[in-house]
Amino acid sequence: MRPLLRAFFAAAILIEATQAQASWFEAKSKHFIIDGDVDPQELTDYAKKLERFDQAVRIARGMGDPQLTDAGRLRIYFMRNADEWRRLTEGDDALGEYGSSAAGSFAFVQKMKGDRPGDFNSDLLLFHEYAHHMMFENWAAAMPTWVAEGFAEFFSTAKINDDGTVVLGSAADQRSIGVYGLHHDYPLSDMLSDRGGWLTGRQVDIIYSRGWLLTHYLTFEPSRRGQLDKYLSGIQSGESARQAAEVAFGDIGKLDDELDRYANQKSLPGVVIHTDAAKIGSIAVAPLPPGTAALTPVQLRLNYGVSPADERFVAGEARRLASDFPSDPFAQSTLAQAEYVAGYYSAAEAAADRALAADPTYVHALIYKGRAEMQLARANPATADWKAIRGWFARANHADTENAEPLMLYYESFAAAGQKPTESAVKGLIYALVLAPQDQRLRWMAARQLLADGKVTDARQALGPIANDPHGGVGRGKARDVLAAIEAGDNTKAASVIDDIEREWKQY
Repeated sequence: MRPLLRAFFAAAILIEATQAQASWFEAKSKHFIIDGDVDPQELTDYAKKLERFDQAVRIARGMGDPQLTDAGRLRIYFMRNADEWRRLTEGDDALGEYGSSAAGSFAFVQKMKGDRPGDFNSDLLLFHEYAHHMMFENWAAAMPTWVAEGFAEFFSTAKINDDGTVVLGSAADQRSIGVYGLHHDYPLSDMLSDRGGWLTGRQVDIIYSRGWLLTHYLTFEPSRRGQLDKYLSGIQSGESARQAAEVAFGDIGKLDDELDRYANQKSLPGVVIHTDAAKIGSIAVAPLPPGTAALTPVQLRLNYGVSPADERFVAGEARRLASDFPSDPFAQSTLAQAEYVAGYYSAAEAAADRALAADPTYVHALIYKGRAEMQLARANPATADWKAIRGWFARANHADTENAEPLMLYYESFAAAGQKPTESAVKGLIYALVLAPQDQRLRWMAARQLLADGKVTDARQALGPIANDPHGGVGRGKARDVLAAIEAGDNTKAASVIDDIEREWKQY
């Protein structure tokens, strides 16, 4: 798309949304923060539905339920309709998107259902991605691609009933072509072996569809119960995926035949989970304050991701909108982020200062004050005050100890200064990965440090999710190169590959 049209679409989502600032509401629940320019009752109902889903997955998998600060909650932007979504995404016809980093986890969904074949809708997408979100939260160990995607697909078809029950195991109609089609492009033996290499779109579809079917079968077939856990345990104990599959499942050809028969049954089993309304907790819904409502469309754009062609335009819009709210910490810290993304570091620092004058503990402003000063220090190393820069990240960490971003930035400041990280910085980095396990760059940073510290097993574990990500592209291949080097005992080569990746991150 040409830059002029990109700017037009970027303007549309900002200008139209700010014309009705008072319509923006926020719903906050135990696990979610949902912002939308929709009726507040819709946000309340949506939050209840998501909380029931969260509770059902935790019951089904025996997962814990840790307390979360705002940094750990999934923030969802609720689009009014498909037109608003297309303006945000410059014409994308997807039903929603999910992204996660040390800065937080974000989802962007449409209010309206998509008219896709096989009943594919925005709930399926969000349930799938949130299942991944929960998976990372609870399972540190790497797992084969088909397990990760099969798990997410299994829970994506959940049915949330008005009586509070949740049905798990509904058929994945949106995957019917992959379930019933020929599988010679990616045989079950290859899928279970989790072989590397570039995957075609057809092979990825088979991983999703047959992964869902196999997860469903292993969950509900009495004669196979416990085999999935045995398979995963074998891999974690050092067996290859192929060896673990043969030990856990026996004859793979027999399992493949059983899967085909299972798929052709008239109906598939499921399970009804009775959720507890009392455990959902309170859902607070309130209109956003004027400054927050005005700048939320900008923050939405920043969290979704701004293309290089739009960075200056978004910063200009943020400047225009925030000028009416010079003492509003949300408005000014959002402006600070927009200026930072556009490369206006002095302006970003000034906006962060205004936010901190209003609220000295405002975490987002503390982060962007430190970020801006770190970039200015890189440009002028002779006058850099790294102690003061790290002080901003330390203050942000003190204000919210469960926020991964200040910990990551504190560690990163040592590399920016050309200094060896302190022990506390390294500990902070590793804890940041615990807090934000979905952040791939954080994984690369942690793996490199763990290798330097001789913690090879931990480094291997940190890279496992990247190596098994079917959407990982070059990163998936690089992670597998690192793991192969580690297995060969060549930690120097493994570190060199990670250093190359880190240089690419910095250029980006």
